[in-house]
Amino acid sequence: MIITVNPSTEEPIAEYNVMTVGEISEVIALAHCDHLSWKKVSLHERGELMKRLASLLRDQKDEHAARISLEMGKPLSQAVAEVVKSSLVCEYYAEHAELFLNPELSELDGARGVVKFEPIGLVLGIMPWNFPFWQVFRFAVPALMAGNGIMVKHAPNVTGSAIAIEQLFRHAGFPEHLYRTVHIGLEDVDCLTGFMIDHSAIQGVSLTGSTAAGRAVAAKAGRALKRSVLELGGSDPYIVLDDADMSRAVDLCAASRLLNSGQSCIAAKRFIVHSRVFAQFEGLLLQRLLAAVMGDPFESGVEVGPLARGDLRAQLHEQVLRSVAQGARLLCGGELPEGRGFFYPPTLLSSVCKGMAVYSEETFGPVATLIEACDDDDAVRIANDTPYGLGSAVFSGNTERALAVADQLDTGNCFINSMVKSDPAMPFGGVKESGYGRELSRYGIREFVNVKSISFA
Repeated sequence: MIITVNPSTEEPIAEYNVMTVGEISEVIALAHCDHLSWKKVSLHERGELMKRLASLLRDQKDEHAARISLEMGKPLSQAVAEVVKSSLVCEYYAEHAELFLNPELSELDGARGVVKFEPIGLVLGIMPWNFPFWQVFRFAVPALMAGNGIMVKHAPNVTGSAIAIEQLFRHAGFPEHLYRTVHIGLEDVDCLTGFMIDHSAIQGVSLTGSTAAGRAVAAKAGRALKRSVLELGGSDPYIVLDDADMSRAVDLCAASRLLNSGQSCIAAKRFIVHSRVFAQFEGLLLQRLLAAVMGDPFESGVEVGPLARGDLRAQLHEQVLRSVAQGARLLCGGELPEGRGFFYPPTLLSSVCKGMAVYSEETFGPVATLIEACDDDDAVRIANDTPYGLGSAVFSGNTERALAVADQLDTGNCFINSMVKSDPAMPFGGVKESGYGRELSRYGIREFVNVKSISFA
């Protein structure tokens, strides 16, 4: 059985049956059958269904947001925003998919050429709990618009959300089995995920998760010669230069660190601050974190809810304790609160340097780390001194200076005077141990297609 738990109260929410190999095989067969019909459906018809799906998401946003907050603890206003953002990616691809998939013509020596983008089959999505709607939709929508079918293995603790998403696709009018969810318990995840990747009907796999999970899935996909896209962990550096608008920088840095209670791969995690403004930034950020309200995610004004699971909180707290023992200065937080729920307070660690746990490890929770840099080159060196390479941000009053720093950062994206975020119109993904491949934009929809070249006289 899969048992979901309310992270605010530690009380059970619901129980779900797990699937056997036979049941999963039947679901794959049904999905494959619907895919064979779906790939013949025009892009216009696919787009009309996507628009209907977007409308359902907006109309039912409060219902789905409440489920998200109940299952994984996201503050309710942020959960509503997540559902609305999921509707936007549906509308984006309904409008742009035909342009992105248009055949490309070229003149050859004595002949003509055309490049077509054709669906590959069923794509397996292995999805995380921290954005239970958005991360599914940003993977599934472009793959479906390209003519593929979708299988999803969602995180067990958001099984209710997983079922709701499957129902949304059906209610919007998509073929009954074109988008299917499989329910797998933690004890069987390696075996059954491997079985699905090996299945002949599954032609690609997309994972959003930890770097360790990415390595395991990439190895399985590689053995099966299946295409894969990996969106993995991050330890995003936010560089604050000495000419930055300090008030704006602090507000955006804190918002990014606390979003989703710090449980985001693209959250600000390492604040690398120029020595001339380090003390000022430290004081302002400390005030901001102390003012953040932690509590029931359903209560108005709450900015920080619980972490999703008890083991995640224990791991985060261990990283903080280890870093303090290694010499980091604990300015606020860093203590387990009394009472029920997996809450962890906004925590600020300063004087962080190489060799400390929070310098090199990803922290998945509301823990901010302050690192001092003597100049721009030093800031770039520190920012790149990590196995991760997902997002980054630079704060400066001089755009050319900020762009010069951004050009040197080993990351998949960089935002100037703004917090890192994903947008349907921009490719999203990382480098190094943050994964490979891209989601969203024209690049995302072309990840799971057969790029077929045809030459004719």
